[in-house]
Amino acid sequence: MSYMSRYRDWLVSDYFDEKTKEELEAIKDNEAEIEDRFYKNLEFGTGGMRGKMGAGTNRINKYVVRKATQGLANYIINYSDNGEDKGIVIAYDSRHNSPEFSLEAALVLAANGIKTYLFTGMRATPELSYAVRELDAIGGIVITASHNPSEYNGYKLYWEDGGQVVPEQARDIIAEIEEIDDFSIVKTMDEMEAVNQGLLNYIGSEVDESYQQTLMGVLPDTDLAAEKGSNLSVVYTPLHGTGSTVVPKLLSNLGFSNLNVVEEQADGDSEFSTVESPNPEDRDAFELALKLAEKKDAEIILATDPDCDRLAPAVRDTEGNYQFLNGNETGVLFADFLLREAKEAGELPDNGVIVKSIVSTDMVAEVAADYGVEVLDVLTGFKFIGEKMTEFEKSGDKEFILGFEESLGYLIGKYARDKDAAVAAGLVAIMALKYKEEGTSLLERLAELRAEYGYYLEDLHSIRLEGKEGQEIITKTIAHLREKSPEKIAGHEVEVVKDYKQSKVSYLKEGREEELKLPKSNVLQYLLEGNNKLTIRPSGTEPKLKFYFAVKDKDKAAAEKKLAEFKEKIIAEMDKIMENV
Repeated sequence: MSYMSRYRDWLVSDYFDEKTKEELEAIKDNEAEIEDRFYKNLEFGTGGMRGKMGAGTNRINKYVVRKATQGLANYIINYSDNGEDKGIVIAYDSRHNSPEFSLEAALVLAANGIKTYLFTGMRATPELSYAVRELDAIGGIVITASHNPSEYNGYKLYWEDGGQVVPEQARDIIAEIEEIDDFSIVKTMDEMEAVNQGLLNYIGSEVDESYQQTLMGVLPDTDLAAEKGSNLSVVYTPLHGTGSTVVPKLLSNLGFSNLNVVEEQADGDSEFSTVESPNPEDRDAFELALKLAEKKDAEIILATDPDCDRLAPAVRDTEGNYQFLNGNETGVLFADFLLREAKEAGELPDNGVIVKSIVSTDMVAEVAADYGVEVLDVLTGFKFIGEKMTEFEKSGDKEFILGFEESLGYLIGKYARDKDAAVAAGLVAIMALKYKEEGTSLLERLAELRAEYGYYLEDLHSIRLEGKEGQEIITKTIAHLREKSPEKIAGHEVEVVKDYKQSKVSYLKEGREEELKLPKSNVLQYLLEGNNKLTIRPSGTEPKLKFYFAVKDKDKAAAEKKLAEFKEKIIAEMDKIMENV
């Protein structure tokens, strides 16, 4: 069916409400907008289904949410063992329509005889992961668009281990969704009827309390925090998101009583009105936190994204300025601290493992090797880290210590299968306190690690390409690089090419290939002469083509110069390719 036929169907069908039809009527003379809204169904990526809110099959709206949930319901009924009785846990964030979308999903499940557990207010995504395990549910849904702008929302699926559904399972669920070619056949029911039949159950504070206690239990040095936590001045901002429901309470319970929350950003403002983007990777999002930190003479600043699964810290240096730690730096500091603490306590496992994404820093492997700990690479997307955790839990072969991604995602402990900014916030505060008591700091420890292992430096460049035309450019660019694999990039000889879609590693100098033993993914990675690395992949959650740069040199000045030249040349080369595909 053409996009225009789909558009007309939505306009005339009795199934869609008048508000939806009015929105569509308003764009009747804008064919490009009609095409963008209807040329495809909104797709699942590494983070699930995410898009702009609005009417249309390529938008997030209550009808698309219902249809996706009906597909999930069909999957549960057809493929799970007792999944209807185990039920689905549903959480949502502070975005526009998140409460409504979560209730729509719950009522579709209930109409299909599937028990649901629904949080009564916004909750952090990692608490949803925890709740799925705690309530022994068959899976979970979280309505969120993470750090995207306010016009976006999304829908992420979790399974019974508490992790996001992995690609093989997602394909089966998507197949069920795609079988539904008529929105009107989706089942739903009245809210009170669902409650009265025991199909819709609202989650009280008991899960919140259990989650808090679990976080306390996995963090190290809680005795030190309880005794001396008041000595550390902390500023925290949830950036108008769900972090306000968990992080301040956790830090307070740990003993960090000198805690200052950015009040202007402590509410669940769906417009994220104090920031251009609620993304903690964006330094502009820290403007209010920096002002409060200077006023309170804070030693650390902690910021979480709207669904509280990503954390960005900033640390005051000796000159009183705040230095931001990126995801790679934080991950290395976490690994170093956790391994040191475990070794000193005589608790370092013989089969310990750290799991990171393929685009996260290789520096952590050098740190871990000195402790006899393995570092395992997985595809981008924390679901793959969670998948490995479940494998380890079943086999007992390895003991999980830490999972992290360069995009500010971290997890310690085995209580969840997704990144958790709350536990990461607690760990940063504990580390800052302990280093302070030892007469040093997080920044000084990072400098020591770089002096020992070399100055690793990474960066990310994203090109945003909206709509159908943008998607075509992304697809053609990667296809071109795959077909005409470059021998040199930015003047550096390519030594190794890893093609994750074709599951092969090509060693160019040696003229040999071997199998790449990871799930297929549309990713190209180039290892270049001189310790340089480039990874290219389309975003799974946004209309972006992403370029990850990584270099290593003897010191900061050399590494920064090397990275700047490397990045500039590659962007210019890629711009040329994209102009001509």
